[in-house]
Formats: sequence, structure tokens, C-alpha cells
Amino acid sequence: MSHFQFPRDILTFSHPSFEPLHGYTRALNMIRRALTPRQKHWAHVSLRVNATGLSTTPIPYQSELFELALDFVTHRVIITTSRGARWETRLRGQPLSQFWQELNDALGAMKIFPNATKPDYADAAPNYDAAPIENYWRALSQADILLKQFQGELRQETSPVQFWAHHFDLAMLWFSGRLVPGQNPDDEENADEQMNFGFSVGDGGIPEPYFYITAYPLPENFIGSPLPNGAYWHTEGWNGAVLLYKTVVESDAPDALLMDFWRNVQKRGAELMR
Repeated sequence: MSHFQFPRDILTFSHPSFEPLHGYTRALNMIRRALTPRQKHWAHVSLRVNATGLSTTPIPYQSELFELALDFVTHRVIITTSRGARWETRLRGQPLSQFWQELNDALGAMKIFPNATKPDYADAAPNYDAAPIENYWRALSQADILLKQFQGELRQETSPVQFWAHHFDLAMLWFSGRLVPGQNPDDEENADEQMNFGFSVGDGGIPEPYFYITAYPLPENFIGSPLPNGAYWHTEGWNGAVLLYKTVVESDAPDALLMDFWRNVQKRGAELMR
């Protein structure tokens, strides 16, 4: 039996607690984006998984550093600085407008003024259900470990394993090393041939959590090629390989199933990109 255990009842995009949590991650995303030096493929914008949740990683401000984190074990948002200052407050489903104000007031009291763009929001009724959020965090942390294990097997360049607040997914890019014909080579986002490996809580196209693999540009004969057991090709709205989260949960060896999915599809994509 694998020591990787994925909980059954995790947060999904249709759960009432998704909207406030989505808003909190976008708030941290906007502050990180405002001050972090630019990195390729928008890596200066994404969040990272840490020991208890999600973090901005250290952000430079003048001669100091500060970090924001969402702690899904104690259900708090925490600010720490390189001067030893610390502030925290409970995650309680507060509307995004209130959460944004709390963060910026706390940063201002620390003499940190990000001047970040306020995220768009339509405040919903407060809702924060700790149980599915904790389960989601457990699933996210397992996916993060396995993605990093998979990343370590790849010889070519990869992005960090990172959390994208806008789409609310954990993902990693793999780059073939080749440029896309006809694209400006200075525009790495559109010029770098790549594959994307990720974990989503669901969306309008697939209304349940799932793991996915996409490729850019889409290689000929990629869609429809053989997939590991339990996976299928998704072709409505976007093209890619999908392995539903519930399929992973029901497996006796979820880590082996996921690694087989990522390895086989990456190998096939890389062969077709040559």
C-alpha cells in the first residue's frame, strides 16, 4: 500500500468555500506580483506550497523582505518580515474586500506599501468550511511532492512547481528546448515549446477535481494516442489528457498511477515534438 493518501471529500470549484479561498489566493498573488522581480513564464506571480499551505515566498521591499502565507492547518493568514515582525488573523470567510483591507492595513503598519492592484471581486456571503479546505490542502501537498518527484526525472528545463491563483491549480511546465516557428524568440511565453502538468479543483468544463496534461503547440497525433488506464482525452474547450481525481483516490497506489500518467504522456509528447 502506498504511503500517499488522497482524501475523498476535498474542496471543489462549486463548493461555497471556494470563492473566498480563491479570493485570498488572488490577493496574495497581486501583492507578490507588484514587488517580485520578473521571472520567465510569470513565475514571479505564482504562489508556492509550503509546510502548512501556500506562500508568496520572500518578497523584497526596499532593503527588507516580507512573506505572506495562507495556513490551512491553523486557518490563518500570516505576514512575517526579515525584521522579525509578525501579523496574523483568522481565515473566517471574510469577503475579499475586507481581506484585502486587512492585509494592506497590516502591511502599512509594518511600513510596507506594495501599491498592488486590487483584485476584482464580487463579495459573496461569508463561508469558510474548514474540513474540505483541510482535505484539499492534504491533496495539494501530496500532488506537490509527486510533481516535484516527476520534475526531478526530467533532463530538460522545467518551471517551478507552482500554484496559480487565477485558475486555482498547481502546475509545472516542461520545455522541449525548441522554439515555436513563427514566434518572436524574445517572447518566451509563446516561443517556448512546452507541456503543462497540473492539478485542478474543477471548472465549468470538468466539474470535479482532475489532473491534466496539455501541450503547446499541440503536436500532430498527440490527441487520441494511447493513455494509461483511467485517463482520457479532453477535447471540449481545450485539448489535453485528463485523469480524474476520484480515479486516483480509488487506486491502491495513487502515486504510481499519477507517475505513470505523467511519465507516459510526457514521453509521447516529447517524441511527437521532435
